[in-house]
Amino acid sequence: MQLPRTLRQLMHRRIVLVSAIVLLIITVLALAAPWVASADPNDTAVLERLKGPSAAHLMGTDELGRDLYARIVHGARYSLAIAALTALGSVVAGTLLGLVAGFFKKLDTPLMRVVDAMMSFPDILLAIALVAILGPTLLNVVLALVLVYTPRVARVVRASTLVVRELLFVEAVRALGVRTSRILWRHILPNLMSPILVQVSFIFAYAILAEAGLSFLGVGVPPEIPTWGTMVAGSQQYAHQAFWVVLFPGLAIIFTALSLQLLGDGVRDLLDPKLKKTL
Repeated sequence: MQLPRTLRQLMHRRIVLVSAIVLLIITVLALAAPWVASADPNDTAVLERLKGPSAAHLMGTDELGRDLYARIVHGARYSLAIAALTALGSVVAGTLLGLVAGFFKKLDTPLMRVVDAMMSFPDILLAIALVAILGPTLLNVVLALVLVYTPRVARVVRASTLVVRELLFVEAVRALGVRTSRILWRHILPNLMSPILVQVSFIFAYAILAEAGLSFLGVGVPPEIPTWGTMVAGSQQYAHQAFWVVLFPGLAIIFTALSLQLLGDGVRDLLDPKLKKTL
């Protein structure tokens, strides 16, 4: 009964409800791309290049005559997949680092110094450097973004672990001789789910923006993969004569990232006891 009640409280905020609906629509379109956008996103038609929105092409065509609507819908699969894998990888790696650093005092200082060193670089610069080293492939972009955002999660989880570690129920199970691994996974980790869930939503949004930024700078995924970032990057020089080639992919990025941020804010406010009273 607690989960439905929590969801009702979250959806009570109109801006959060709208954000959730926008994300649901984008996700459904991405999953149903072959049916809602039957045109091949990579089919070129030079005679149809830079055509404006019409009945034949709902969002117009790009510089190679490719249907922009089909590319955006199919590109949602790649952009959302990159963001989801980044969020998942960052949360898993960051949670492990944060738990170990927060629970084992001897490992706290060396691990956190490494984390601090990574966080001292701007996210986009570190991502550019990592992709340049690893190579501009989809998998390497995900790996680079995971390495960039893992320290953020590690810091949050480590701070929460330091608090939970000192609570009486943890002291009690330690006194009973319960194994350390069981204490971490059965008693401490469940109490960290609130900040972890918030980090998932934020990193999801950050990853979409980061992938678009990397592609715009020419160091992201290969141009033949129709992510929203590669669409903006490949069509920017034609924006002065066909504004729709950058407008619609840009709006897809903005709406998705903004909806994720607003949903994350709503989850954070709901799960924070100090802010929950204001809901």
